Amino acid sequence: MLDALSDVLRVIRLSGGVFLEAEFTAPWCLSGRISAEDCKPFLAAPRHVIASHFVAEGHMQLRIEEGPPIEVRAGELILLPRNDVHTFGSDLGIAPMFARDAIQPPEVGGISRIKYGGGGEATQLLCGFLGSETPFSPLLSSLPSLLKLDVRATALGAWIESSFRFAVSEIAAGRVGSATVIAKLSELLFVEAVNQYVASLPAERRGWLAGLRDPHIGRALALLHARPTESWTAEALALEVGMSRSVFAERFTALVGQPPMQYLTLWRMHVAAQQLREGRGNVAQIGYAVGYDSEAAFSRAFKRQFGTSPGTWRKQSV
Repeated sequence: MLDALSDVLRVIRLSGGVFLEAEFTAPWCLSGRISAEDCKPFLAAPRHVIASHFVAEGHMQLRIEEGPPIEVRAGELILLPRNDVHTFGSDLGIAPMFARDAIQPPEVGGISRIKYGGGGEATQLLCGFLGSETPFSPLLSSLPSLLKLDVRATALGAWIESSFRFAVSEIAAGRVGSATVIAKLSELLFVEAVNQYVASLPAERRGWLAGLRDPHIGRALALLHARPTESWTAEALALEVGMSRSVFAERFTALVGQPPMQYLTLWRMHVAAQQLREGRGNVAQIGYAVGYDSEAAFSRAFKRQFGTSPGTWRKQSV
């Protein structure tokens, strides 16, 4: 499962940052979502944003739109894969303040801050994001609207938490080199949260993440990711994972949500999009690199997926 998930993370190229340090005292309540403006110091207008809140001290409640509230305690990280509007505070029963109105502008080279509340019990938050220029839909659409991770309970919890705090303090002091540390730690925590979520799924659950967990389908996904240029067929994949073609195709489609060859095309297009954005070659070379001998065939497949030609897509991505 880890191999296939790592492959997808390489393609969607997550990059993150912490843009806000907040100190609250009860009672308090805010509402909002991450904006493109928040991401600008770290990443220019990402196409997809995963919001995050790390409770460094105290506790809070958080609710997405009209959903049920959840309790978040010190050492726990909240991830919102679809960056939904959310309300959070010591008491969700009081009228929320719009988060944007509470933010104090950063000092030169530092991060924004919030100091807000009624003078009671203290809660400290570190607010950040993970962003991607090319979101890989099967992963992000398979995740729930909220993931919660107890950072202190992970294998490297104490090290991660202390590193996170140190990097944020460095950024707050204007030493921006620690932004890279934050980005890597954020990605590490996202992967851990996804792994824990997948492990918690019931056996009968369907979806792309369930496919990663299945020993046969997870192996097939890893093969498609690792060798996209190969002339795969359903029969060849079934043979590689030790299943009959019919059983393999049925299980793959049931778990992943689309047939193996359709998924392969989707994967190739996202790899190609990444290479186009990075300027790794001309259109024909990139098409060949993802399994197309004909530039025309590659261009047709790319346009079906993204609605524009590879050349136009590259110009728009610069």
